[in-house]
Amino acid sequence: MNSDLTRSSAAELAHALGSGELSSVEIVQAHLDRIAAVDADVHSYLHVDGEGALAAARQVDERRAAGEDLHVLAGVPIAVKDVLATKGLPTTCGSKILEGWVPPYDATVVAKLRAAGMPILGKTNMDEFAMGSSTEHSAYGPTHNPWDLTRIPGGSGGGSAAVVAAYEAPLAIGTDTGGSIRQPASVTGTVGVKPTYGGVSRYGLVALASSLDQAGPCTRTVLDAALLHSVIGGHDPLDSTSIDAPVPAVVEAARRADVKGLRVGVIKELGGEGYQAGVRARFDESVALLQEAGAEVVEVSCPSFDYALAAYYLILPSEASSNLAKFDGMRYGARVLPPGIDDPSAEQVMAATRDAGFGDEVKRRIILGTYALSSGYYDAYYGQAQKVRRLIADDFATAFEKVDVLVSPTAPTTAFKLGDKLDDPMSMYLQDVATIPANLAGVPGMSLPSGLADEDGLPTGIQILAPATRDDRLYGVGAALERMLLDRWGAPLLTKAPELSAKGA
Repeated sequence: MNSDLTRSSAAELAHALGSGELSSVEIVQAHLDRIAAVDADVHSYLHVDGEGALAAARQVDERRAAGEDLHVLAGVPIAVKDVLATKGLPTTCGSKILEGWVPPYDATVVAKLRAAGMPILGKTNMDEFAMGSSTEHSAYGPTHNPWDLTRIPGGSGGGSAAVVAAYEAPLAIGTDTGGSIRQPASVTGTVGVKPTYGGVSRYGLVALASSLDQAGPCTRTVLDAALLHSVIGGHDPLDSTSIDAPVPAVVEAARRADVKGLRVGVIKELGGEGYQAGVRARFDESVALLQEAGAEVVEVSCPSFDYALAAYYLILPSEASSNLAKFDGMRYGARVLPPGIDDPSAEQVMAATRDAGFGDEVKRRIILGTYALSSGYYDAYYGQAQKVRRLIADDFATAFEKVDVLVSPTAPTTAFKLGDKLDDPMSMYLQDVATIPANLAGVPGMSLPSGLADEDGLPTGIQILAPATRDDRLYGVGAALERMLLDRWGAPLLTKAPELSAKGA
């Protein structure tokens, strides 16, 4: 086990807790000390709950000392994306319109973490209402990539990826609407998993696009992701979209880690033009390793994927414009009175509140979504996008008749500089070109570190996709590839990161 507790994996910490080598209080305090030392530079957290985390840790230590049978991750601390409701802790969704809001209940995912005895260190930064690919759209300032503080950590869940990469938490929860777990994982050298849609409850997750959103693990190893997935997965009667089926055997698959005889499909449409040379090189090397380990590798064409980005940016804004209508200054959150009006109407208060409370990207998507749903345009835009969504699901179904899993680069580039794409929304949207199809079809996906790009020495990721409800395949392939890459590198990729260096700063 690593002498620095914050460098240890969640599985290593769990083993040390179970053997009595460490206490949860020691582990939590080590991470709180790390947060105090580095988060002023990284800005991964919006709220740190040191007192609550230590109280939960003491409770777990007492239960373990009394001989109670505890979950394997009991006592291992975790961070939670600020889009999930946490009773007694602020939940802002990275927006001024929810500044100071403290939910009276826990999201189901959070309730499961608490029930497993996992102390919650705090809430992580995010693009406002999960709209963005860089965490620069947070109303509370951007998060910085621990590999290079001048660069973005991905988005919308850059905070959750960054806390793991910066050793400020061994585990984190993110949410993925079009790649917001996987793309940050790719650019920070971490592991991120989007489970099958409905495989993890969305109850208490502040909705961006209800048919796309999915919570999932952000970790440093595939086994850690599997252990966390086993905690948060499963049916929830409070979520009408929840799958009434057992959680796939993800931990067993991660421990087995075998790809011999597996059929791996390389997606023709997700590669080539627009992909950084270093990203593509590391991807090709990872595929070659799978082949050397006994997997059968073939190229697979999914032609409808070429239209996924366009369809997604009609479906998501349409659902967002509906979901965000509840933030009106009437029921909860901020309320702004229009200046110069003595007796404003509800409509005037709503307009003033939304103008002051929402950022530019949120306003942009609400306007786009409202337009796409308006009379005379619904069939031409939203209706057509849903037809493309059906074609994408069909392409996945056809592909999975030929192969067991699909692979592609996770993101087309490594982390770009902060500010580089803020004035170019289309360029920002293209960061999710490889991850969006999985959300449209509801299939599970994982991003695994694949190495460092030659051009800039920054992390790249390989994406693994599996059929719906076959999340275990992600973990089997991911763990096998992770083991081969570790043998090649000689140490985890994150050990090659500079100590919070600001290159070129």
